[in-house]
Order: sequence, then C-alpha cells, then structure tokens
Amino acid sequence: MNLIQASIEARNHAHAPYSHFQVGAALEDQDGRVFTGCNVENATYGLSVCAERVAVFKAISEGVRKFQRIAVAADTDVLTPPCGACRQILWEFCGDIEVTLTNLHGKTETLRLKDLFPRPFDDSFI
Repeated sequence: MNLIQASIEARNHAHAPYSHFQVGAALEDQDGRVFTGCNVENATYGLSVCAERVAVFKAISEGVRKFQRIAVAADTDVLTPPCGACRQILWEFCGDIEVTLTNLHGKTETLRLKDLFPRPFDDSFI
C-alpha cells in the first residue's frame, strides 16, 4: 500500500463527532515502515489530537527516530495542510521531511516541511 492510500484509510478511523472533519496521516520512517494516525476529538476541544501528531507519537513510542515523509488526507476541495501545532511536532521529530497533502478526489501536492513552516522554533533557541 502506498503512503497516500494509507493516509486515506487511516482517515476512516477518525473520531470526529463534533467537527465531522476527519483527517488521516501516514508517516514513513527511514526503513520504509509506515505509522498511521487519525484525528481524535474530545468534547473539550483542547484535548483533541490531530492525525499527524498521532502518527508521530505512535512511531516515537515504538522507538523510531528518523523519518522521510508523511501524507495527510482530508475530504476537502482545497488541500489541507497540517495545523501549526502539528508543524511544530513534525519539525521537532522529523525535520524537513517531505509532506504530501491529498484529498479523496485524487488531488495531491508534495512539498517540504520548511515550505510550510519557514521559521520553526527548535532547540537552537533554548
């Protein structure tokens, strides 16, 4: 299964009873293993977690530390990029990886994280 398809399938597991905005993510490590995630909402919105962060945290919890790309799928006409919190998490744990945005209609766009997040906060500021 390719990364885009994995992100679309992960989207099907989203728990989005409030926004009805389902998102899936598929993160590939340097060895080609794929870790998927979906958004999980909570009635107190601040405790909700985005698909990208779920995928990263799953991989980190399995001991993975090096990544090469991520695909993010949503059912929108305009491709949906990761939110600011997800961009920060992706930068912190993945660096300048390849990001592919996709929708359910076959539209895709691939770019580097630095193009979505040109001035990230990292440990050089601490």
